[in-house]
Amino acid sequence: MRIAFSPVYRYALPPNHRFPMEKYSLLPEQLLYEGTVTESQFFTADPLPEDAILRTHTADYWHKLKYLKLSRKEARTIGFPMRPELVARGRVIAQGTLDCARYAFSDGVALNVAGGTHHAFADHGEGFCVFNDIAIATNELLHSGEVKQVLIVDLDVHQGNGTASLFAHEPRVFTFSMHGARNYPVRKERSDLDIGLPDGCQDDVYLDTLRGHLPGLLDGIAPDLVFYLSGVDVLESDKLGRLSVSLGGCRERDRYVLECCRERGLPVAISMGGGYSERLATIIEAHANTFRVAASLYD
Repeated sequence: MRIAFSPVYRYALPPNHRFPMEKYSLLPEQLLYEGTVTESQFFTADPLPEDAILRTHTADYWHKLKYLKLSRKEARTIGFPMRPELVARGRVIAQGTLDCARYAFSDGVALNVAGGTHHAFADHGEGFCVFNDIAIATNELLHSGEVKQVLIVDLDVHQGNGTASLFAHEPRVFTFSMHGARNYPVRKERSDLDIGLPDGCQDDVYLDTLRGHLPGLLDGIAPDLVFYLSGVDVLESDKLGRLSVSLGGCRERDRYVLECCRERGLPVAISMGGGYSERLATIIEAHANTFRVAASLYD
């Protein structure tokens, strides 16, 4: 089991920003401390090359990012002031997700400590997302011929609107998003399968809904690779989530997704996605559970 992590993941945003950047350094430390993983399992990705960026994002958008030409309105839509370090960070994260996909072919599963930037569209970013890492990795694997069919399982509490838009007319990619129906984004794109959950949705309804759809998708689509966005903003404690899933329920969700894929021999590349609970320790615990489940099933 290989894990993508780089010091650039920890790049600090302006003080008092609500995005919890500390989790990117604390999560690997916790996993190492408890013995879930070892240092040898971590790898650092190189920056994503420009040709890979341009297979997913427009030349105009990339030019604005590269030369810091985003307007104030465009930067506000992303959610933070654009800096060279954030652009560099996004390139490393995206390459990390691509590398994880390739490791998953041999290992069964690989995880990126960051990623899940599913609100980035071809021509702009939104919701803390600059590049769309899963879309970039998917397009690269299709371009190289390493895969012919991909399934994206997006279980972040927010709909993967950028991902849905990017693959709206791509039959080789099936996008499945299970999210809060009344949560961000207000204007949702159309995934191949969207399931909107009501505010306050608890473990039983959440897990039953997932169990009612995932096996049929895996069997019907028969993908060469599954990308799994394992956001932990579904938790009841999450400040932005509006659902009521427990820590145990979130862990069972991860176990179910990975067991379903492992039983079918389907490689899985995991990106962490969002998590905005009041206590940082809750965010770390929920994300750590994803790694713990993966280690228990694949190591």
